[in-house]
Amino acid sequence: MSKHLLLCTDLDRTLLPNGEQPESAAARKHFSALAQLPEITLAYVTGRHRALVEDAIYNYRLPQPDYAITDVGTRIYHITQDDWQPWPRWENEIDNDWSGISWQRLRDLFRDLPELRLQETSKQNTHKLSFYVPLDADREALLAVMQIRLAEQGVRASLTWSIDEPAAIGLLDVLPACATKLHAIEFLATQTGFNVTETLFAGDSGNDLPVLSSAIPSVLVANASAEVREAAQAQAATAGHADALYIAEGGFLGMNGNYSAGILEGMAHFYPGFVERAGDGLRA
Repeated sequence: MSKHLLLCTDLDRTLLPNGEQPESAAARKHFSALAQLPEITLAYVTGRHRALVEDAIYNYRLPQPDYAITDVGTRIYHITQDDWQPWPRWENEIDNDWSGISWQRLRDLFRDLPELRLQETSKQNTHKLSFYVPLDADREALLAVMQIRLAEQGVRASLTWSIDEPAAIGLLDVLPACATKLHAIEFLATQTGFNVTETLFAGDSGNDLPVLSSAIPSVLVANASAEVREAAQAQAATAGHADALYIAEGGFLGMNGNYSAGILEGMAHFYPGFVERAGDGLRA
C-alpha cells in the first residue's frame, strides 16, 4: 500500500457543491478529515484563477491545499500557510508552445469572429486567452477556424471548451498545447516525488476527461452529466485505462456520491487504507 498520496481534485461541481444536485450533509467535513492526514498532499486543480480559489477556500471552508494548479493548468502554486509561490519552472515548461507570442497578440487573431467575447482581464494570463461563446454557436466550425489561424502563426495550442451552467454561457480557453490538467498533474507528481500509483484525481466535467481517461487513478463524481460519464468510460477503455476510472454511485458512509462524497467514495475504492487511517473523522 502507498505510504503517501497526492490527492488532486477539481473544484467547481467536484469538491464545491455548486451544481444542481444536493450535497450530503457531512461530506465536506469528512473530506477535510481525510485531507488533514500527514501522508496526504492536497492539490486543487481548477480553471479558476488564484483569487477565486482563495474565495472558494474561504466561502466553502475547504482545507488549505499544499499546491494549486489554476487557470486551466497554466499556473502551479506551492502554498505554505497563506504564502502562494508560483512555479516558474512550470511556465518555462509550457512556454515554447506559444512561440513567444503574447495572449494580446493571439487575441488580435480572432477580433473578427463575432461568436467570441473576451473574458475579463482577471481571467487572462501569459499562457491563457479566454472567451465567452454563446451556447448556440457552431462550435466545430469556430474551433476549426481558430486552429487554422493559430497554426499559421506557429502556435501549438489546445482549445478547451466548457460550460458555465448557472450563466448559460460557453467558456473557451486558448492554452499552450501541453498546458493541460493531465500534464500539470504529471509534472507536479514528478517534481514532488509521487508516482502514478500514489496519485488520485477527482473531476466532473469535459475538461477533466484527459485525466479521467489516463493511467492516473481517477474518480468521476456522481453528479457528473451522463454525457461526461459516457465519454470518460469510452475514452478510458480506448486508452486501456478502464481499471483506473471509478464512477461514484453513492452509498459510501450513507452519502449520495455527489461532490466531496464522490471523492471519498473513490478514495475508499482505490486507497482504502487512507480512509481507515482517518478513523473517527470519517464516521457520521
